[in-house]
This record gives sequence, C-alpha cells and structure tokens, in this order.
Amino acid sequence: MQTSPAAPRQEFRPSAPETPGPIGSAPPARTPKPNGRRFGLATATALVMGNIIGGGIFMIPAAVAPFGTVSLVSFAVLTVGAIALALVFGQLARRNPRTGGPYVYAREAFGDFAGFLSAWSYWITTWVSNAALAVAAVGYLDVLLPLHHSVPLEITAALAFQWLPALANLAGTRFVGAVQLVSTVLKFIPLLVVSVGGLFFFDPKNLGPFDGTGHGWAGGMSAAAAILLFSYLGVESAAMSAGQVRNPERNVGRASVLGTTGAAVVYLLGTIAVFGTVAHQQLVHSTAPFSDAVDAMFGGTWGGTVIAVAALVSMAGALNGWTLLSAQAPYAAAKDGLFPAAFGKERRGVPTFGVLVGVSLASVLTVLNFASGAKGAFEILVLVTTFTATVPYLLSAAAQLYWLARGAGEKVDRGRLVRDAILGLGAFGFSLWLVAGAGYAAVYQGVLFLFAGVLVYVWMAGRRRD
Repeated sequence: MQTSPAAPRQEFRPSAPETPGPIGSAPPARTPKPNGRRFGLATATALVMGNIIGGGIFMIPAAVAPFGTVSLVSFAVLTVGAIALALVFGQLARRNPRTGGPYVYAREAFGDFAGFLSAWSYWITTWVSNAALAVAAVGYLDVLLPLHHSVPLEITAALAFQWLPALANLAGTRFVGAVQLVSTVLKFIPLLVVSVGGLFFFDPKNLGPFDGTGHGWAGGMSAAAAILLFSYLGVESAAMSAGQVRNPERNVGRASVLGTTGAAVVYLLGTIAVFGTVAHQQLVHSTAPFSDAVDAMFGGTWGGTVIAVAALVSMAGALNGWTLLSAQAPYAAAKDGLFPAAFGKERRGVPTFGVLVGVSLASVLTVLNFASGAKGAFEILVLVTTFTATVPYLLSAAAQLYWLARGAGEKVDRGRLVRDAILGLGAFGFSLWLVAGAGYAAVYQGVLFLFAGVLVYVWMAGRRRD
C-alpha cells in the first residue's frame, strides 16, 4: 500500500539502475511518499501474525494426529525454514523498501517477466484464498447462528465476511491497521487460554505413538510436513506492504520475524496442548480439536461455541489482511506498467481499484461455490493456490542468492556473506519444499494458471513499448 496519487497511464522508468543488472532487468521504481497513515512495528507484526493464522489452526492438531508426535518435529523444522524466509524478506526490504515485496525483488533481480509472474501468481493466490476463507467462516457461523443449509443465507453471510473487511480497507490504512491489531489480539486470547492453560491439564497418556504410521518416523515426518507446510503462508505480509510501514528498512524484517515467531509459538503450544488433553484415538477422528480440548479442560460442551467465536474473529482478521495484500502486488506492477494502470490508483494509502477487483472476484467465486454446485471448480482453484503462493517465495529467495552471488557492493553486506548465504539457501529450500508439498495436481494446474498470465504480460509489455 504505497501512497501517492496515481497518474493516468504513466510508467515509472528511471534512466538507469544503480548497478548493472541482467539482460531485461528493470530498475526499481521510485517510491512515492505515502498519503495514508503508516503502520508501526506492532501493526506490521499483527499483519504478519493475523495473515499467517487464519482458520486452519483450529483443525491442525486433528489433521496431524494420525502421524503421531513426530509431527511436532516437522513443525519445528518448518518453523526454522519460515524464519529463514522472514529474515530474507527483511534483508530484501532493507535494500528496496517498496510496496509489492516479492514482486519488487524478483523484478529488480531478474527483470520484468519474473516480476510479472510473481505479481500474477500472488494476485491469484490472494483472491482465491479470500473466497476459501469466507466459505470456511460460514461453517463456523453456522455453529452460532444455524443457517439450516439455506443457500441465500450462506451466500449473504459469505459476502458479508468479504465485503466488511474490504470496506475497512477502502476507509484507509488507519482502519486497516486498527482492525488488524484488534482482531489479532482478540483471536489470541482464546488460543493462548487453550495453548497455555492446556499445559496444566497435560496428560502424557493422551499422547499417541511417536510414529503413528508404523512405516518409519522419516516418512511420517514428511507426510505431516506436507499438511503443515502451508501453515506459514503470510510470512511475506510486511514485505508486501513495505511502503505502508514506518521505517521499512528496519521494521519489515523485525515484523516478519516477530510475526512468524509469534505464530509459530501459538501453533506449537496449541498443538502440544491439544495432544496432551484429548485422547489420541478421539483426536484422530475429531472435527473440532480445540473445542474438544476446552471441554476436556473445563468440562461441559460449551467449548464449541467459544472456539467458533475465536475462529470467526481469526478469519475476519485474516480476510482484512489478505484483502489488503490482494491489491498490493498488482499496485506495484501497475506502477511499472506491467498491470493495467487502474490498479495503480489509490486513496488514503490504499489501492482502491485493486481492493474492489479482488473482493469482486472472490465474491463471484463464492457465489458459484454455494449457488451453482461448482464446488469441484472451487476446490480446484483452492488447490491451485497451494502452488501459486509459493512462486513469489522461490523468486524472492532466488533474488537474494543472486545478489549474494554477484557480490554487488550496495546489495550485499560482505561481512555477513556466509550467514546471509546460509539464510538464502534455507529460504530457497523451504520454498522448494512448499512446492513439493503442494502435490502433483496442484503443481500441474498451478503452472497452467501461472502461464495463462503470459498473455496479460505480452499485452501490457507490448503496449508499454509503443
């Protein structure tokens, strides 16, 4: 969310980069001064944590329970990889603190085409994910206010979950930050009650075997990792909104690491607490593991209501943050002439056109899901996002390694070359693991969606050269 009045169909094309780049590379565009209120460290951290933790946390313990406690080892390994990626985003943002994050880094290192693929891929991910979040939120709402499978009521509720965060975004960065901060605090209160309180009710007898599959712990660890891999999507949130963060050279990296670490603590403590309070055989078949944990800790059957409220708050916060991100990558690309110019228009620090297009596409997909029985198509699109979300990560990690390999003086801290190389390789490995974890179908379909954008690039690039 950068701020500056967008000029009608003008491209930012500086005369020359500060250092020579690869053939076809484009220098980073100058960053306009923001109009809206900028995020402080606390709000930027809340953006990262809120976007990482959506509704999935409420099902994770049951999803990994069949693999045994080896899944906790998978979590620990993934956390290291996610923090390495967060550190890389901080280093890249320090060099180029523009809104657009991964798009900016890929374009600066590898040129327009790589930058476009990063922006296009990320854009698809955001609005499809928002549709999926809204559909999931309706399921939790049904616990509190039974909708009796009424399609009109389900559509109305899902659209409300999408458009209320969009209206908060259109009101400006000040409202986006306030909603994100409040929702993050509210969602963590019940999660921390279960995560920390559950440790006092922890009973080792409830734990399942270390290797639940019986086929070797290494296989179980990999299988659990395939489920857990996408728990950390959103680590790039502060980098994507760098133009809206105060002192981004310093705060983007700090917010990325703090937000990722905070989310990891909640994930790990929550999973351990549920493992230790709900009997393994019950947990394997549970459809509401946190609710079962609350019931086991305090008795009664009110756990479902408490967790449903927490899940709705969590998803509302995630929708608020992801709605913002859905406009950021196309905004940055539009400023460079790689997306239609309308995406570069903003008001109160928010790319309003991008917000409206993103929420509209998500709304259409949501209505199709509920009204036309197109659940198969919907599930395919959600599967596609498991691949498209990783493309910007891979390109960003590759950009970091590119600058390290070149040894460009103004891009690389030579005194920390070895440390930065290890972090870069770790982030690249983590990103590659994400791709592998997506599965064959997701990669196949995701590549088709990714390269369908080539026609858009051809059109935009051709017009820009006129």
